[in-house]
Amino acid sequence: MKYKLLVLDVDGTLVNSKKELSAQTLTTLLKIQHAGIRIVLASGRSPYGLRPLVEKLEMKKWGGYILPYNGAQIIDANDKVLFEKRIDPVMFPYLERKALKNGFGIFTYHSNQLITTHPENKHIRDEAALNGMEIVAVENLSAAVDFSPCKCVLVSDNETALVALKDQWRKRLAGVLDVYRSESFFLEVVPEFVDKGNTLGVLIEKLGIGTEEVMAIGDGRRDFSMLQLAGLGIAMGNAQDSIKACADYITESNDNDGVAIAVQKFIIAAVRPADISPDKLNAGNRNTLMGNLGIQYTYASSGRIEAVMPVDERTRQPFGVLHGGATLALAETVAGMGSMLICEPDEIIAGMQVSGNHISSAHEGDTVRAVGTIIHKGRSSHVWNVDVFTSTNKLISSIRVVNSVLKKR
Repeated sequence: MKYKLLVLDVDGTLVNSKKELSAQTLTTLLKIQHAGIRIVLASGRSPYGLRPLVEKLEMKKWGGYILPYNGAQIIDANDKVLFEKRIDPVMFPYLERKALKNGFGIFTYHSNQLITTHPENKHIRDEAALNGMEIVAVENLSAAVDFSPCKCVLVSDNETALVALKDQWRKRLAGVLDVYRSESFFLEVVPEFVDKGNTLGVLIEKLGIGTEEVMAIGDGRRDFSMLQLAGLGIAMGNAQDSIKACADYITESNDNDGVAIAVQKFIIAAVRPADISPDKLNAGNRNTLMGNLGIQYTYASSGRIEAVMPVDERTRQPFGVLHGGATLALAETVAGMGSMLICEPDEIIAGMQVSGNHISSAHEGDTVRAVGTIIHKGRSSHVWNVDVFTSTNKLISSIRVVNSVLKKR
């Protein structure tokens, strides 16, 4: 496959204007992860604020990453911090004085808390709600910050004043901190050189992949650097004009499943089942029924899937021969994967019927092999024949599996 990493901005890109992850986008992203492509969420949100999306996308299962605080950290889906840059807390008295002098609100993040001197500010309350964080009100922020934050944010509806302070700090804090406006009412302060592109560069170096194997999608100013770094940079239909101008391709808006449409065009449409290694297919199934039975895919192509399963204490009957139920589970697993690989992005697969003829038996200590071939590929159903053999190629079962093909709602 050409792309190994899909990097997604979150707000304005992955989620719609209601901050929801659509069913079509979710299903599309689950499908490409099953094919071995890792997802990276690069967002201004905190790690705590990204957690619900990490869970919905099953990134822990497939080995994804997050770049929270617009790139201040790299965290894997198991919450291990691989890289980070933080603000020295000695800077906070100066930052807070400037905020007070200009009449700005100020806040920072810590774990599941948003710490601020202006708990009633609408923008601050919205930010806490977006990240699912508790607001902690303090009188003196710099006294409360006894840790090294990844980001500090100043808040005001006086855009002219925010721009003026940004221009001043760009010169005065150069070499120590970076400042930028993520919204018309936010002025963000982060460690020097922190942005999505720089941090993405660190991640792909750690993973040992090339920029040409990376596809990135975004909509805002903070996405520019990662779109430029990626082999394919895609702007959302709702992106700012400056972002569209630097992108390789412009997809639909976030309210029209722009991410799913781009992934279908540049990843799914280009993937052939034979391109997907069995290791990738097996990686996400360790804690499923398939994993519990020891089933492992060994071959995948369009219309043909093969897998093996041991005859052991997990799959045998009490008297030492392969259990018929385990054999049927093996056949359903093979046929289900085969249908999933050939269905369209707007389709889902549901198992409808399994009927098997058990011809012979396999004994404990053997490993059986299932060979699934599609014998009917219709618009509303797939029919698979799955033959199961012993290690000596003796046929022990012949099973027919019918899968229903449903359109997503």
